[in-house]
Amino acid sequence: MQKFQLELFLHIIGIGSASGLLLNGTNLYLVSDNSHILYDYSLTDKKLDKINIAPKGYEGPLENVPKKDKPDFEALTSFGEELYLFGSGSTAKRNTIVHVDGQSKKVYPPIDATDLYLAMQDFSEINAENFNIEAVAYDGNTWYVFNRGNGPKGQNGVFTMNGDINESMFQFIYNEVKLPLINGAPSSFTDAILIDDKLYFLATAEKTTSTYKDGEISGTLIGRMDTESMEVEFTEVISNKNKFEGLTLYKKQGDKLEFLLCEDTDSDATESNIYKLTLEK
Repeated sequence: MQKFQLELFLHIIGIGSASGLLLNGTNLYLVSDNSHILYDYSLTDKKLDKINIAPKGYEGPLENVPKKDKPDFEALTSFGEELYLFGSGSTAKRNTIVHVDGQSKKVYPPIDATDLYLAMQDFSEINAENFNIEAVAYDGNTWYVFNRGNGPKGQNGVFTMNGDINESMFQFIYNEVKLPLINGAPSSFTDAILIDDKLYFLATAEKTTSTYKDGEISGTLIGRMDTESMEVEFTEVISNKNKFEGLTLYKKQGDKLEFLLCEDTDSDATESNIYKLTLEK
């Protein structure tokens, strides 16, 4: 059993349905699965800026996009100042990867990941009904891409990929991952980050078998995997009520790691709670 402490860290007005976050210096970047905005919150100035990441010519709403039209950005990762947002791929309208320069705030032309996602499905034998990208970690050479197993077949797994994101050309390794139940409901990946040679991940449990429809929340766990063996080294339930979908490293302090987490409340409320999780190594 891992010792942990979970506490409220921050309340941000102006963003809802937070599905991913990333701390870069004193800037906390957040994505919402129903918006065309990359949110940039300064921990020093307590100020929220919004970066428009909608494709050129887009004329729809930037926030609270209707579910059938939303880009469903669920995964946020970085290398240096380069930020990458991944659509979940759970519908044809969710196949976009966005690249943003975190320093200049320049938004590069969107990357159409349709062919990449189809290749991933073919390689892993995950069909469209069970394909749902929820987390990506990147070390400058290797991408670790997590499929959330909240479809009918419950296929949690990790793609280990090397290649050029702009060309969407990769070499794949795929590992299926078994995750435990939370309060009797199957858990599935919602975010992950890379720390040294370990992948720390979140998984939530909902009483649903759909990558599209939300279900009753049963809780969230944190876990760790080794990047060489891709074996799960531990899991620990950290909440029986929260649906945590974002994970980033806040501090390393001796034998303790401090993470920040964001919560997707599956509502239209434009406010978000950020939590701090302290975990002993």
